[in-house]
Amino acid sequence: MAAATKPSDSRIAATIIELAQARGAGKTLCPSEAARALAKDWRELMPDVRRVAAQLAHEGRIAVYQRGGVVDAATGGPIRLGLPPQLG
Repeated sequence: MAAATKPSDSRIAATIIELAQARGAGKTLCPSEAARALAKDWRELMPDVRRVAAQLAHEGRIAVYQRGGVVDAATGGPIRLGLPPQLG
């Protein structure tokens, strides 16, 4: 039954982007914030949130940060999500 209520990848992506935009440039959010916004049992959603965040980062729509720098989304450990750094 949990699978039927699991949010779609597009809904996860929209939530990540909405939260990142609301936070603004130079600010980040924890992936768990997106998971919590989507489901009461948010811990089970974390692998999906990280996977979708990796795809968004690959597309250049968000950036994945660790210790203040942009990292590959496959990086293990704690990560933060935010808007991509401005170029130029």
